Amino acid sequence: MTDAPHGSGSGGGRGRGDDQRDLELIAQWKAGDQRAASALVERHTAALARFAVASGERNEVDELVQDTFVRAFNSLDGFRGDSSFRTWLFTIERRLLLDRRRAEKRRRDRLEIQEDDAATEYDSLDSVVADETERRMREAVKQLSPTQREVFTLRVAEGLSYKEIASAVGTTEGAARVHYHNAMRAVKEFLDE
Repeated sequence: MTDAPHGSGSGGGRGRGDDQRDLELIAQWKAGDQRAASALVERHTAALARFAVASGERNEVDELVQDTFVRAFNSLDGFRGDSSFRTWLFTIERRLLLDRRRAEKRRRDRLEIQEDDAATEYDSLDSVVADETERRMREAVKQLSPTQREVFTLRVAEGLSYKEIASAVGTTEGAARVHYHNAMRAVKEFLDE
């Protein structure tokens, strides 16, 4: 049985050649070639943005992606190559998301919500999504636990292997498989309702 998901969609299908190109660009950047950093950003921005949105980030996706690259470039000496560069970026972004959620929860705990603070309009993603199937799929994914949602998104939207997913979310390969299969079952059940 292969580790490649069926219908991985855009962003999937990265191979060893992509990983090798990333390593070459990293070496060029470390040698002082600023264009190499720009190439790395260009290669991975869309995937990081998709992961952020799928993980529930709506308001500051661009800032989150930028912060991910800033942290990555500042920590590049710590990149050992145990996983792909993209997987390492997903790991950094996930940690930043968790940090932001903790900080936001602390702020919410301190602030009293006022009547005029309530959201009264759909966000831009809601206004763009017109197709009923896509809407239902998003609803199904929203029902997943945070870990299932991350694993599902990294597998389906980004085409990562279970090993890469395990590295990105800080779990074992076996646990990543279980989370993915449980997520698939939950999505199918939701869509069958």
